[in-house]
Amino acid sequence: MIGSGHRRDPAGMPWIEHPFFRRRRAAWAVALLLCLPLTLLAAAPAQADGFRCGTRLVVEGSTRGEVLARCGEPTDVERRSILRRPMFWRHGRPYYLSHELVEVPLEFWTYNLGTHKLMRRLRLEDGIVVEIETLGYGYRSGTQAQNSRR
Repeated sequence: MIGSGHRRDPAGMPWIEHPFFRRRRAAWAVALLLCLPLTLLAAAPAQADGFRCGTRLVVEGSTRGEVLARCGEPTDVERRSILRRPMFWRHGRPYYLSHELVEVPLEFWTYNLGTHKLMRRLRLEDGIVVEIETLGYGYRSGTQAQNSRR
């Protein structure tokens, strides 16, 4: 079989159609189908659970005082309160202490990190950071705008 373009085994079967290679192709296909969802999960966008103020890191669970020490005063502070049942968390599960509602102070702190960085909004419940949200790009504050005009 000279000139046929395919190498053949002694039985005359092309190498690529040999049962050994056919099984190996099936194994590769199964491996690809199993690995594809894992790679898609790894490529999913991750949600930030912290942010940097210069070289210092603020994460969920930080206290009001720690945030002030690391980042200074926020650009904007919004205060509210909510009513909910008192609870505590144990092993990732909430346990309620009573059916009565208690007032929990909420604060939303916004940090404007400048025109070339994304702003951050921190949600503090009872003085503890429970959520860090990434907003759009920052803006020039009034003092920065006045200084650039001079």
